[in-house]
Amino acid sequence: MTIANKHHTIAISLLWLFHISGIIGISLGYESWFMPKTSINLLVVLGIVILAYNLLSKKSLALFILISILGFFAEVLGVNYGWFFGNYKYGENLGVKLLGVPLLIGINWGILSLVTAKLATEISPKLSLFFQAFIGAALMLILDFFMEASAPKFDFWRFENSMVPLSNYIAWFAFAYIFNLILLYFKILGNFKIALHIYIAQLIFFIYFYVYF
Repeated sequence: MTIANKHHTIAISLLWLFHISGIIGISLGYESWFMPKTSINLLVVLGIVILAYNLLSKKSLALFILISILGFFAEVLGVNYGWFFGNYKYGENLGVKLLGVPLLIGINWGILSLVTAKLATEISPKLSLFFQAFIGAALMLILDFFMEASAPKFDFWRFENSMVPLSNYIAWFAFAYIFNLILLYFKILGNFKIALHIYIAQLIFFIYFYVYF
């Protein structure tokens, strides 16, 4: 096993450890202990992404920061003015907030865009960038659909009247499409194995609690 493969194996093991521990712990009634530590989980995923996508290179880092900032300010406009996603507010379990939005939310936009862009190229290697971006955006939308069900329970965010509007899903898809297109155009594509594990781990986590709640 090469050093790179060893690092990837450790990263994947750590990823699953956090997600499975969360599922078990919350199911056993320790939600109040696990959920405030969500920001730690996101930082672990960020570390794995840095490893898998060589985010220390200038181009990769610049585009990751760009997408994270764009995603963050889209959320700022959403939270403060009701733009794009509907009327909603963030809770207290996603870490430090600026202008009503957790700083990690912008980073999460960057992470999910990187992950889904890579998956899209593997799913449809012969399609154009526009169709690949469509697939990547669809993958992000699927994940968001399942996240929305448990978000209020975990004090992540909550929509007005506890109803997720159609505009939220339309906006999610639109921003995801743009971000995927940017990454695909500049060929910022990381390790497929790690991207797949990040996506599947998060999808399983939120599908489980979609059913659980």
